[in-house]
Amino acid sequence: MKLLTTFLFFLSVFAVQAQQMRLVVAQDGSGDYVCIQAAVDAVRAFPLERVEIYIRNGVYREKIVVPSWKTSISFIGESKDNTIIRWDDYSGKGDINTFTSYTLLVQGNDFRAKNITFENTAGPVGQAVALHVEADRCVFENCRIIGNQDTLYAGVDNSRQYYKDCYIEGTTDFIFGPATAVFDNCTIHCKKNSYITAASTPQGQEYGFVFLNCTITASDEAPNVYLGRPWRSYAKTVFINTTLGDHIRPEGWHNWNKPEAQKTTLYAEYKSKGPGASPKTRVAWSKQLTAREAKQYKAEQVLSQGDGWKINGE
Repeated sequence: MKLLTTFLFFLSVFAVQAQQMRLVVAQDGSGDYVCIQAAVDAVRAFPLERVEIYIRNGVYREKIVVPSWKTSISFIGESKDNTIIRWDDYSGKGDINTFTSYTLLVQGNDFRAKNITFENTAGPVGQAVALHVEADRCVFENCRIIGNQDTLYAGVDNSRQYYKDCYIEGTTDFIFGPATAVFDNCTIHCKKNSYITAASTPQGQEYGFVFLNCTITASDEAPNVYLGRPWRSYAKTVFINTTLGDHIRPEGWHNWNKPEAQKTTLYAEYKSKGPGASPKTRVAWSKQLTAREAKQYKAEQVLSQGDGWKINGE
């Protein structure tokens, strides 16, 4: 009898632990929590297993932080179009600056998100970040990242980020930062005549921003768009097998009025397609990769640097 009681006790403990690995957020009160931050706060520091936070459809007006000690968390939305996290801070609003204007800040390593919209609704008022990621080994799949200037901050130089089947839109420098980030089969939408990327890749870092098999689109208000400009002098941005709309300027790249950066940046393309693909008219200091060079930009190779991280595993 004692043995049976002990067995049932441990079985109940395991059942509770299993239940705690999946938390449900629902605004109507049918889940474990009604707001996302409360679910994040409920996760133990450095959990022993991945914790899934399932978010039911709704517009969640929250400014969310996943701190560095909340690792291995997954946000899983019910649907990318109807599970929306929204806030409206922007640089210059009170004491808010670019780096604190986020809707979601991710600092905990091994974060994953799927089927969610991250949005900054401040409008065209300057820098207003929707998603700020400075953790390592992060994956975003089938997400929408919506804003204007500075929509996505891929932050810190030791961060690796993978965006798969995502939609990202903005105006000026709307994908920016020092991280190693791969955008795989994503749609990048330009809303204004400006610059898509503003990488600040640190000197000596092997990779910066890599776009694989993406599609670059634009609104009617954006007939003249640059692929990128260097926020810092060693910026690295590469487009491979990407379809470019006719809104991409023939020269492709801008030096941010820093002629010296032309000697240190790596701006490159391989087999760009569509009306915006124009290798013969690109600036002389950009590069068209060879087939052998392009092979170095497979997602797994770019993101496995240092520890052999596998983006489809844990």
